Amino acid sequence: MDADIQPATPGATHATMQAPAQPVLHDVLLQLASVVGEKNCIREVEQLRTYESDGLASFRATPGVVVLPASTEEVAQVVRIAQRANLPIVARGAGTGLSGGALPIPGCVLIGLSRMKKILEVDLDNGFLRVQPGVINLDVSKHIGPGGYYYAPDPSSQSVCTIGGNVAENSGGAHCLKYGFTVNHVLGLTVVLGDGSIVKLGGPVLDEPGYDLTGVVVGSEGMLGIVTEVVLRALRKPEATRTFFATFPSTTEAGNAVSAIIASGIVPAAIEMMDKLAIVAAKAATGVDWPDVNAALLMDVDGPLAECEHTSAIASRLCSEAGALEVRVPRDAYQRDLMWKGRKSAFAAVGRISRNYLVQDGVIPRSEIAKVLREIAELAAKTGLRVANVFHAGDGNLHPLVLYDARVPGEEKKAEEFAGDILRICLRYGGSITGEHGVGADKAIYMGEMFSEGDLETMGKLRCAFDPEARFNPGKVFPTPRLCGDKPGPHKPHASELSGDAVRV
Repeated sequence: MDADIQPATPGATHATMQAPAQPVLHDVLLQLASVVGEKNCIREVEQLRTYESDGLASFRATPGVVVLPASTEEVAQVVRIAQRANLPIVARGAGTGLSGGALPIPGCVLIGLSRMKKILEVDLDNGFLRVQPGVINLDVSKHIGPGGYYYAPDPSSQSVCTIGGNVAENSGGAHCLKYGFTVNHVLGLTVVLGDGSIVKLGGPVLDEPGYDLTGVVVGSEGMLGIVTEVVLRALRKPEATRTFFATFPSTTEAGNAVSAIIASGIVPAAIEMMDKLAIVAAKAATGVDWPDVNAALLMDVDGPLAECEHTSAIASRLCSEAGALEVRVPRDAYQRDLMWKGRKSAFAAVGRISRNYLVQDGVIPRSEIAKVLREIAELAAKTGLRVANVFHAGDGNLHPLVLYDARVPGEEKKAEEFAGDILRICLRYGGSITGEHGVGADKAIYMGEMFSEGDLETMGKLRCAFDPEARFNPGKVFPTPRLCGDKPGPHKPHASELSGDAVRV
């Protein structure tokens, strides 16, 4: 990394501003420490600052106390204490989220789940395992890999993100096109509710009777309860995987290739697109031997060997017909892993070419990729800002990274407005404001543009059924700071208003 380039943390050069919160009472701190142990009850201001933001880093707020429980019962006791003291509660995993979903509420009880990292049960005969929420995503596959199994959801941060965070955000990853998101791989949950009661939803079977409450909790962004155990599906490793890397003159040809591959009936395990800026960044960070081109696709097909050989040959031909400059096939597993390292390192790698950047996460119909990327490029030309595009092309989940320099007056605000305009483009094409990063504090302002007031009110009623006091993760997702029973008003505040004293920095 160049000496004068800092890691890409949007707004990191600005001072944090927030009004002071009411301190947590001493007797409450003593009660919390009696549950989790003195060393697992963090109160010093300097230590609390470690928890001020998540991976987005655009909002910051200081919690009143951080507690680190080690079991479901300890989480339940902490929740009961917070409830009696009328304190808000925010759950936190590894803090890798990119939407401000783990942003503390000033003065809240922040429950860190990092100590809950045990794999509790493995039953490969029945295809499941039971884990605590602090287990690292990649460690699940490492644990069951020797038995010929793996865990399918693979977000780019899988080497550091946790299963609990994946459940909160319904994370996807490169291979979600064929295998689905986290919700497709969670069979059951143990959840602590707002009154401290413990419920078990679902279990180690594919379809239990009754309402799909497991599916309701997955993706609820920590607003319905705290997940303390997760039953995951374990999948058999495919017999074979075939990978290729195709380069193109522009994102238009690459987008057309994606449409042609999917239209042919092929369901790739993954198909990822990168534009020129993303390629330049990945090369600088990982040393991958990629040419300087305007667009590239990285694709996996997996399954029975004969099927892989057949479908990869068809997909390669379709890329050539769409205008590919080159189609590369890795020589061995090492070269394949290096290709995927280049893709999965792309977000962090952009820090090599820009002091700051904002990550967006919109969804569009994949047939509209070329049109939408052209519109984004036109916006970039108007604003004078650069955009690096790296995304899950197969399901149209865009990840445009808006590059800027926070030292330049007004440039951060311009980047934020640009990022918002990208989401509006996605909505105009019939898409969504998020595919896997969640709404959190960052995108709450756009929920009113995607959903009607009736839609939002219905979501609020569901939340109130789980958490009548709206104690868990308040101020996130919904575009108005409504409590249970409140009628939504016409004002749609900026996300900085939603968490009380926390503001964008």
